[in-house]
Amino acid sequence: MIRVLLAEDQAMVRGALAALLALESDIEILGTSPDGESAWRALQQLTPDILLTDIEMPGLTGLELAQRVQRHALPVKVVILTTFARPGFLRRALDAGVRGYLLKDAPAEHLAEALRQVHRGGRAIDPQLAQDAWGEADPLTDRERQALRLAGEGLSAAEIAQRLNLSHGTVRNYLSEAIGKLGVGNRIEAYRLARQKGWL
Repeated sequence: MIRVLLAEDQAMVRGALAALLALESDIEILGTSPDGESAWRALQQLTPDILLTDIEMPGLTGLELAQRVQRHALPVKVVILTTFARPGFLRRALDAGVRGYLLKDAPAEHLAEALRQVHRGGRAIDPQLAQDAWGEADPLTDRERQALRLAGEGLSAAEIAQRLNLSHGTVRNYLSEAIGKLGVGNRIEAYRLARQKGWL
């Protein structure tokens, strides 16, 4: 049996995916989580073979979850299922050790087969996205990305500094660097462009 933990913040999608996968004779859904933090706790309690996760979730994104799995060397393979066909997301996912990256608009039967492939030790990556991913490299550092994401949520530099336990000046430098690298006029434009490219 392939033991799967499902992390998806949209209740209807989460229920539909769980029901769909439960129809497969060789796949068992151990549990479902509505956000990244609860998925992280469930990972440690349930020890699934595969974590199937969305990217955009409250608290802890699917990419951050994958990075945490990698950092703690948990014996679980991560597969991302998302609406975001962005090469930047795929590159970051692969850097975080993700074994599968699939789009939600792919045919349903592809999902179960992809989980089997990953369980056997292979990879399951959307082919067109894989091709596009090797075009433009992500110029942002992790800290620039964190500061820019919070700026995009409307936080001031002082609030970002407090949230990240950094000095106000350091945050201003990170935001200036990000704006300069992306060749835009301000932090909001930088946030929008980085989101569009899949770098946030």
